[in-house]
Amino acid sequence: MTVSSNGVIVKPHLTRERLNSVATLDRGCPREGLADGYGQGMNGDDARLRVSPTLVIVPSDLIWRVTTSGGPGGQHANVTRSRVELSFDVESSISLGPRQRARLIEKLGAVVRVSAGDTRSQARNREIALTRMGERLAEALRQDAPRRATKPGVGAKRARVDDKRRRGDVKRGRGRPSEGD
Repeated sequence: MTVSSNGVIVKPHLTRERLNSVATLDRGCPREGLADGYGQGMNGDDARLRVSPTLVIVPSDLIWRVTTSGGPGGQHANVTRSRVELSFDVESSISLGPRQRARLIEKLGAVVRVSAGDTRSQARNREIALTRMGERLAEALRQDAPRRATKPGVGAKRARVDDKRRRGDVKRGRGRPSEGD
């Protein structure tokens, strides 16, 4: 299995013609139109990751890896490669500007990884992984509003002065009694 330049996982033995000509499934149902849905979300605009209105990550910047999900689930979990790992190399990305690159490296590191094994469907897990990656990148690129220093209000100032006066009266009362007392 290899990954093409646009991020599509290419399986040399599964060409479009071969997929359409595969005989039947175990139940005898023909695999009609299977090639049309094969690799959905991996080619064209489906795999583009829109992080913000001004930033779109191109498919060639995304690295996909599929594995078995592991954990409970019996034979399906052991043989189906439905868990998806998505990596994004920030340093070598052609989609990012210098400021965006520096901010992402500072907040997330040189390589950002997300994984999704939530569902039994690899296609759905791909969508989930893309969504998670987009959310992580958007959160890291979001600039916090600068903090404005606040000043104490009039009531707070008055309370502070009254408290100081009370404290002074208490301390004055602790002294030795004067000759006139």
